[in-house]
Amino acid sequence: MLVFLGKWAACIEPKGGLGCHGMKYRHLILLPLMAFSLFSSAKADPLKVGDKAPDVTGITETGAKLNFGDFYKKQTYTLVYFFPKADTSGCTAQGCSLRDAYDQLTKDGLAVIGVSHDDVDAQAAFKAKYSFPFTLIADPDQLVSKAFGVPNYPMVGLAKRQAYLIRNGAIIWADYHASTAQQAADVLEVIASQKN
Repeated sequence: MLVFLGKWAACIEPKGGLGCHGMKYRHLILLPLMAFSLFSSAKADPLKVGDKAPDVTGITETGAKLNFGDFYKKQTYTLVYFFPKADTSGCTAQGCSLRDAYDQLTKDGLAVIGVSHDDVDAQAAFKAKYSFPFTLIADPDQLVSKAFGVPNYPMVGLAKRQAYLIRNGAIIWADYHASTAQQAADVLEVIASQKN
């Protein structure tokens, strides 16, 4: 697409310009610049253990606003997990892992929030299809993802799979390569270690 736009721009130049034949030289300049801008855009670093958990507001699968700062205070632990795309195999396995262990997680004082760049309708359908008992956040504008410093997969713009366990408003565990089917087991292990 960018090559097409480049040729179009070259072809409408007045006489004496590079014209369509000078396009090969223009590619030599444009492609490195485009690659540099793609990979050099400033990104926040993901949050680390000990960092304050973001007090950001997101939109739930019902379309309601959810203030994360208020939500953290309602229980001992909050798990905020990020997944690339609703209703895909890995994201479904991750969500189902948390759903299947939800009774144990809540017994341990934990609430779950799932976040992806999907819109409200996609999150609502995903939650309904798999009977997730927890909140999903629609984050197409990436406000929540950016607040946590969650990077995107290059070229596709989907959030990387990460998970953060929060207690007393601070990150106590960060998983930068969050598991899919083992997500709940990983979280339960961390909670168990907190009790010892």
